[in-house]
Amino acid sequence: MENIEKLHILYEVFKERIELRINEFKKMRSNSDESAVLKEFIFCLLTPQSKAKICWKSVEKIFENNLHIGKNADLLREKLSGVRFPNNKSKYLIYNLEKIEEERISLKDFVQDAMDSFSKREILIKKFKGMGMKEASHFLRNTGHLDLAILDRHILKNMVNLGILNEIPSSISKNTYVSLERKLKDFSEKIGIPFAHLDMLLWAKETGEVFK
Repeated sequence: MENIEKLHILYEVFKERIELRINEFKKMRSNSDESAVLKEFIFCLLTPQSKAKICWKSVEKIFENNLHIGKNADLLREKLSGVRFPNNKSKYLIYNLEKIEEERISLKDFVQDAMDSFSKREILIKKFKGMGMKEASHFLRNTGHLDLAILDRHILKNMVNLGILNEIPSSISKNTYVSLERKLKDFSEKIGIPFAHLDMLLWAKETGEVFK
């Protein structure tokens, strides 16, 4: 398929940058502090239907103003400039930050635990508000769990273009998500591009950069 040939050509363009980012993710799992992991957690809660770089700027503003400690919903919302659904997301943040404090949850210990990625994803979805399959997968990938897919609109669109899917599903249940993830893994094995690299490559194909 011509699309696959083009994908391999594009992979050579982005491969070094992808490998650098993947190594950063691995370091997050093996050698990071609580604050760095919490930043990734908040970032992934903010990203649904929003631009990644805008979300990361909001995370930096939250930490610069210590709003992850004060947990003031109004002040948090003010820092979500450009992030979609700021009212709901600020409420999710407050709820989750309070849960982390009250239950003395160490996100650092959680990501470093030897438990498999899929079990960790289940825990995140059940425990925290605003954490669906995509958000939990994103957080885990960014903290060194490289066997999960972040099935956002960029990835799904490319899965159709590459013939992996006939069409983008109108709704994605947990079971559907796992099935789509498996299809993407099978495709990565078929074309010889590592799964974690393929996920980032398809995102870079749409955005022109390797980010988070």
